[in-house]
Amino acid sequence: MTKPVVTRFAPSPTGYLHIGGGRTALFNWLYAKRTGGIMLLRIEDTDRERSTQAAVDAILDGLTWLGLTWEGEPISQFQRAERHAEVARGLVAAGKAYYCYCTPQDLEIMREEAKSAGRPPRYDGRWRDRDPAEAPAGVKPAIRIKAPLDGETVIDDQVQGRVVFPNKDLDDFIILRSDGTPTYMHAVVVDDHDMGVTHIIRGDDHLTNAARQAIIYGALGWDIPVMAHIPLIHGPDGAKLSKRHGALGVDAYRAMGYLPAALRNYLVRLGWAHGDAEILSTDEMVDLFDLGGIGRSPSRFDFAKLENLNGHYIRTTPDAELLEHVEILLGHMGEAGAALKAKLDADGRARLLAAMPGLKERAKTLLELIDGAAFLFADRPLPLDDKAAALLDDTGRASLAALQQRLSGLADWSAQSTEAAVRAYAEEAGMKLGKVAQPLRAALTGRTTSPPIFDVLAVLGRDESLARIADAA
Repeated sequence: MTKPVVTRFAPSPTGYLHIGGGRTALFNWLYAKRTGGIMLLRIEDTDRERSTQAAVDAILDGLTWLGLTWEGEPISQFQRAERHAEVARGLVAAGKAYYCYCTPQDLEIMREEAKSAGRPPRYDGRWRDRDPAEAPAGVKPAIRIKAPLDGETVIDDQVQGRVVFPNKDLDDFIILRSDGTPTYMHAVVVDDHDMGVTHIIRGDDHLTNAARQAIIYGALGWDIPVMAHIPLIHGPDGAKLSKRHGALGVDAYRAMGYLPAALRNYLVRLGWAHGDAEILSTDEMVDLFDLGGIGRSPSRFDFAKLENLNGHYIRTTPDAELLEHVEILLGHMGEAGAALKAKLDADGRARLLAAMPGLKERAKTLLELIDGAAFLFADRPLPLDDKAAALLDDTGRASLAALQQRLSGLADWSAQSTEAAVRAYAEEAGMKLGKVAQPLRAALTGRTTSPPIFDVLAVLGRDESLARIADAA
């Protein structure tokens, strides 16, 4: 009987959830969903000096915002240290590992001798077959695995293909340090086995680790999970992704106004493809995702593509759902966000929802949408940008004064009725509609760009619209 698929995402809590980690989590999540399996979350917090609770919280927050769920409680690697040590001691008892009593000075001399002889600086195996009775007094031993001395270690990778490592290049590496703490290499193997992980999907910077981990699996007699090492993300220039390219935390993309669905769609296309499909719903991703669609070449991060994709998602997201995303973002924007959020009472929400169709046509990010909506909540007298102020010359103010008189006499107030009145005035005055509409836009929004001007009049309502026109006139 085939085992159910179990994937895992295993970040180190030494900082935020970076964008590459977000993609790795997404691939694990999609593969688990696609196969009817589960994804587990393991926090690899054995580096006690650099691991922080704030980083753990940021990782959980980033995954939750991205919409990536995991099964059960997150597992702390540090809290399993005794289990790791127990397995290492068991390998010694089985003759698969041994105690090494080399001091730091011994290892330094070994490195220098290898360097002088032109050899790679590897452990020379001096304690591999020695009797521990020869151990020097007062030296706490580390535990080293007995790696194969000849032959090859082969990784049959779902992305990279058959990868061969000569065993002469893999020394007897440490699995338990002299202070009793496990190395990353050993802890990962024990954790993956105990958690029942069937598929390891991670960055190809771990490919060399896979060979050493395979040696530990072999020594323990455990099945090696299916491995898929995905290429890293590069910048637009082909260099390794850095902060200048976009190697930011997932939380930074939220702060820049990207939608989680858009980011998921963008990340899945970084290194995985299904034909020419660019826009994929999450359900489509789940239905289509497979390891065979992951390419071997690094993908290139492109902010312009992400922004365009995000614009598509903003336009196609239902208005009420978009309002929820706006409110979430405002909650992460400090004092400015809190001030605007305070204006989203029942009337403010209704006003923003009414304006949303026009606003979202012009925005590629939620920040742009919020900026475009600023006129809805601005206090009078309305601040004008330079271009808007330039429109309110003598001619502009005169047309506003005439429009105010016409609009104030309307029996009903709607986009249609105000449009008819403005068009009638422009025709009678012998002016093009734009010559009348632009000063009106400046008076109502303080800018020269906005949603359609008659929608603006309808959303602001009679009293506010007429008051702003009077201020400008």
